[in-house]
Amino acid sequence: MSRKGETRTAVATGGKTILLVDDDPAVREMVGRVLLSEGYLVLSAANGTEALRIAATADIDLVLLDLNMPGQSGWDTFEKLTSENPFLAIAIITARQQQLFTAVNAGAGALLEKPLSFPTLLKTIRKLLAESPETRLRRLSGKREEFHHLPPSRRELP
Repeated sequence: MSRKGETRTAVATGGKTILLVDDDPAVREMVGRVLLSEGYLVLSAANGTEALRIAATADIDLVLLDLNMPGQSGWDTFEKLTSENPFLAIAIITARQQQLFTAVNAGAGALLEKPLSFPTLLKTIRKLLAESPETRLRRLSGKREEFHHLPPSRRELP
């Protein structure tokens, strides 16, 4: 995982590659460990600029993208990622409220609100990775396709 903006690759055998973009090192570490334990190859970025640089040089299967980051916003990063690779699966992970309609209209594959439920996160990742590139392209072009939304975990409720 990365520390203070440093990007490193974690080794996994035969897994898909996930780019994890979040400015919070604790989130990158925690989510990255879960993904590694499931056999995914994890690349991490601390901001949108770093994410775009990695995406331009690595073969990425899915991006988990935070919205609240310094410098380039998550939505700006999303726009650049999808314009450069419209077939790329992207799931928004955020603590920012009221992003559902923006995510649907932008063509994101999923909106996962923090705090995350790891079983649901993994299920959503599997579904997005199983989608055809044509499905992703239709979603980006505004056609109706399945959208995955995970509201924040309500662990404090009985």
